[in-house]
Amino acid sequence: MSPFLRIGLSNYDSGPYLPSQGDVIDPYCAVMVKEAVEAEKGQVYIQKKPTMYPPWNSTFDAHIHKGRVMYIVVKDKSAEMVSETTVELNLVAEKCNRSNGKIEIWLELKPQGRMLMNARYFLESTDDPGFIDCEKEGFFSLHQRRGAIKQAKIHNVKCHEFTATFFPQPTFCSVCHEFVWGLNKQGYQCRQCNAAIHKKCIDKIIAKCTGSAINSRETMFHKERFKIDMPHRFKVYNYKSPTFCDHCGTLLWGLARQGLKCDACTMNVHHKCQTKVANLCGVNQKLMAEALALIESSQQARNLRDSEQILREGPVEISSRVKEAPLSPSVPELPTGRKEPQGISWESPVEDFSVSDSPVELEPRKDIQAELPKLTIDDFNLHRMLGKGSFGKVFLVELKTTNQFFAMKALKKEVVLMDDDIECTMVEKRVLSLAWEHPFLTHVFCTFQTKENLFFVMEYLNGGDLMFHIQNCHKFEIDRARFYAAEIICGLQFLHSKGIIYRDLKLDNVLLDKEGHIKIADFGMCKENIFGDAKTSTFCGTPDYIAPEILLGQKYSLSVDWWSFGVLLYEMLIGQSPFHGQDEEQLFQSIRMDSPFYPRWLDKIARDLLVKLFVREPERRLGVKGNVRQHAFFQEINWEALEKKEVEPPFRPVVKSPGDCSNFDKEFLNENPRLSLGDRTLINSMDQNMFSSFSFTNPIMEKLLS
Repeated sequence: MSPFLRIGLSNYDSGPYLPSQGDVIDPYCAVMVKEAVEAEKGQVYIQKKPTMYPPWNSTFDAHIHKGRVMYIVVKDKSAEMVSETTVELNLVAEKCNRSNGKIEIWLELKPQGRMLMNARYFLESTDDPGFIDCEKEGFFSLHQRRGAIKQAKIHNVKCHEFTATFFPQPTFCSVCHEFVWGLNKQGYQCRQCNAAIHKKCIDKIIAKCTGSAINSRETMFHKERFKIDMPHRFKVYNYKSPTFCDHCGTLLWGLARQGLKCDACTMNVHHKCQTKVANLCGVNQKLMAEALALIESSQQARNLRDSEQILREGPVEISSRVKEAPLSPSVPELPTGRKEPQGISWESPVEDFSVSDSPVELEPRKDIQAELPKLTIDDFNLHRMLGKGSFGKVFLVELKTTNQFFAMKALKKEVVLMDDDIECTMVEKRVLSLAWEHPFLTHVFCTFQTKENLFFVMEYLNGGDLMFHIQNCHKFEIDRARFYAAEIICGLQFLHSKGIIYRDLKLDNVLLDKEGHIKIADFGMCKENIFGDAKTSTFCGTPDYIAPEILLGQKYSLSVDWWSFGVLLYEMLIGQSPFHGQDEEQLFQSIRMDSPFYPRWLDKIARDLLVKLFVREPERRLGVKGNVRQHAFFQEINWEALEKKEVEPPFRPVVKSPGDCSNFDKEFLNENPRLSLGDRTLINSMDQNMFSSFSFTNPIMEKLLS
């Protein structure tokens, strides 16, 4: 039996002359376990295992050997060392043995500061009672909620790759040369040539991206057609007043020779931007784009008039070969006895007529929707805030007319626009509408909007989420974890059958109703139309749950949901995350490379299930290869009864009333439940037509109101 220490580090105190934890330095630990080795110059310490970066208040294991020490370095967010100490593991083990197997001591750091260390001594044995006690005390624990991330949406315009960007310093648009203003992500910037523009100017770009299309066929064609090939005549220039780059929009820095000025058009650019500027000397992109748009619209109008003339009078000119060719026997006779000339269908597709001639199913749906009640924010009382994020807020609301409680998710339109999430919001609405077909997905009653916000009115699940409950009990008993996992499988497989990847499965997004059944919530990360061999490639998800194929930049399919399911099941059974890292880079490396730790007390069948879910090759992962329902871990589950909600939940949350909020984090409940005010100037300039298809009322809402 090999003895080891289970060590936890917490309560860092930097001392009187440095900021404390949580202030500007944002400290974290690097732990190196070193071995004593005899060398020519005496004893030296060599590190044989990788450096660990344990999060504060988490634990790690260190086996005890003679001459083994633990070197701890505290670093700030810039990776600079703040303080350090060295601990001999043998001495810590001796202190533990003198104190009933565990100690809590302050480690003195150099040059200053201290850190609280917890340590427990174990013999590596499955029947060691100390091991069980440790688990009951919650050494492993999930301390905080984790937000999702998503790759920026790319707008491909003239070979540019524009993404929504936050400009930390004053920036001017390279198209209209006006100031790029607003909150959050104010404008777009090309990932290749760094050109900065307003979002409203994206359709006025006429210059090809110099990073990808310098000698492309299309670029050469435009040069010949429009003669847009006017190189700038840049010369180094000394600016005597603050000047901004006309390409990337930011300030030219320095005291002398700060940038380059064109002798012909007086364009100012950074030295680094010279090679990225398009050959448009003297050309006003905004005016040129407007002129081209006017020419295009005139051409379209002319084509429309010509096509109408052809429809009235027939083709103006037909080649002799077409005249002599026999008409197809399938062409119908006209009432006059003439046959319809071939080629007219080019201007009048059959599909256009078929829709208007057979509106059998469309009209009744419009009538139903028109008769449904149209709710507004004034129809609800806002009682409590249940959650908050960068997207907006979730409130507990009460419908004034019926005193029924709902959860209302409010999204700020300006944030949706800034983050290019309009399509994601529409996807969320569509998936929520679809969720009525399944008992383990959150249901939506209606969606509506104001000038500033988008609102989802959903069922209020007052049992809380799994993160809240696991924080209270450290981990779930195996039967309870099995029950939740089985219901989650049902919900996931339903989404997959509809061609939807969920992509954000985590403890925070699994809610409990008052009976104890689960409901999957928050469909903002979903991807639709993934059938058969279809795949997608967007980098998104919550870091701890992201599958390795996403991190590797590979195209992926439904497999990513089964990896996330494995992480969630691991957390429910063991009470900690399977992969660790001080920052995202280290965490992602752990996901790509490390094997999760499986405690000896873990059920062997449960371990086998986790191992098959953590297969890094997507095509071999359980859920993709084989049905997860058939694994031995779920042999006791009656799936038919489970989907009918006929299986009694192993845990029933304490719910005192329909509006009870006791199963939600106090952090949000104590805040004032009110909608945030947005930037009025930005809201007034917003194109509200982009949200025209958002509002929706479920017919079931009418029954609730009657």
